[in-house]
Amino acid sequence: MNKFIKNIIAFSLKNKAFTFIWVAILAIAGFISFKNMPIEAFPDVTNTQIVIITQWNGRSAEEVERFVTTPIELAMSPVQKKTSVRSTTMFGLSIVKILFDDGVDDTFARNQVNNQLRTVNLPDEVDPEVQPPYGPTGEIFRYTLESKTKDSRELLTLQNWVIDRALRGVPGVADINVFGGQDKVFELSIDPRALDKYNLTPLQVYDAVTKSNLNVGGDVIEKNGQAYVVRGIGLVKSVADIGNITIQNDSGNPVLVRYVADVHESSMPRVGQAGLNKHEDTVEGIVVMRKGENPREVLVGVKAKIKELNEKILPKDVKMVTFYDRDNLMDFTTHTVMHNLIEGIILVTVIVLIFMADWRTTFIVSIIIPLSLLFAFLCLKLAGMSANLLSLGAVDFGIIIDGAVVMVEGLFVMLDHKALKYGTEKFNKLSKGGWIKQTGTGLGKAIFFSKLIIITSLIPIFSFQKVEGKMFSPLAFTLGFALIGALIFTLTLVPVLSHILLNKNVREKKQSIC
Repeated sequence: MNKFIKNIIAFSLKNKAFTFIWVAILAIAGFISFKNMPIEAFPDVTNTQIVIITQWNGRSAEEVERFVTTPIELAMSPVQKKTSVRSTTMFGLSIVKILFDDGVDDTFARNQVNNQLRTVNLPDEVDPEVQPPYGPTGEIFRYTLESKTKDSRELLTLQNWVIDRALRGVPGVADINVFGGQDKVFELSIDPRALDKYNLTPLQVYDAVTKSNLNVGGDVIEKNGQAYVVRGIGLVKSVADIGNITIQNDSGNPVLVRYVADVHESSMPRVGQAGLNKHEDTVEGIVVMRKGENPREVLVGVKAKIKELNEKILPKDVKMVTFYDRDNLMDFTTHTVMHNLIEGIILVTVIVLIFMADWRTTFIVSIIIPLSLLFAFLCLKLAGMSANLLSLGAVDFGIIIDGAVVMVEGLFVMLDHKALKYGTEKFNKLSKGGWIKQTGTGLGKAIFFSKLIIITSLIPIFSFQKVEGKMFSPLAFTLGFALIGALIFTLTLVPVLSHILLNKNVREKKQSIC
């Protein structure tokens, strides 16, 4: 071990320029990693889970559970590496959650569920949907639609047909959840006396409207070297279109829908309502981020798209107004972390300056703090891990710089003794490389094992599983990477800086602090 540490120190002293270059490269790479690293206020501690959502409008919870929820639950039984299957059934809605073991890849879990979902025998009008890949911390942005002239039905129509499609195209967006508003529908109020007059039933009216609301394709007609496409256009666009649908012919006279029913715009039955402040009926949208994406980058794209919608696409009297922005939370988190880091660096620097009473030794020790943190950010980025308030707040500056303090103080005392032995004038002319290498080797062994002991003490945290592992493992990794960085810089950069800055006029000052 002595030979290994001696070779490291000797190489660093012999190649000072190379040492400064690779330290600068590590620092720049660490800074870039910090700027591009996803930073959350709190870690995502949930397991991989796949959610199947099925709507069966107008059906009771009992029917939905019997014909939808239960078959889906049974079909999910063969899914590999699942831990449990949970379900919620309510009027017209079924929600089935499949939870998986720790470490199961989301893609693997999704493929397993999709394969089994194809085998489920469900009612014809039922179409189950697998929820997009996002976790409980995926909600990054909320907005409301505001207008002085349009009601909630018109706003929800804009949301579903314009805004939803635009925001889903932003990279990193998994889904758009909407609350509030009224779903626009065309409603037919049938007159029983008119049905009796034309000898019709409600089912005939229903079938006529359903079958007429579609386009049909024909063939082509070739004429004069050109081909003309033949189509039947039947999609309804207005109340008048529905009213003009033919139900049957009565002695050559068409019986239209408007003869037996009043057609008008209406809304789907509501099962909930969203309100904001004094507005009882508000349309709210929630932007959900795909799992594993960088929230800051996704938010940049979302805000740019919202600006484009407000300025160029939406009607002038309709605006998307921010209600919740994850950027505020992330900025607060980053500000808190940076505030604590700066205060910690200043406090450590002042204490070191007071007890060492030399600006050169203080500078050498203090520079280890930011370099170690940048090294930790680089390692976290390479490991594919994100940072959060808990992991960054766990960094102990005293533990980080203790090795540098021991190294610098040992070299300083050694050089002070040499200065007393040879005299200041002669000492300033002598080469100190050999002394620094010899003393640094002796100190380096103790520093190496002290750091190793601290890192070893983190092994129990590294072994945590499930919720506690996801919560505290980033803490241990951040501190461990910072300690490794501090050890590397202590054995390489500190001897080089000591050789440069402590080359002359090294005298230990008497302290009056006891």
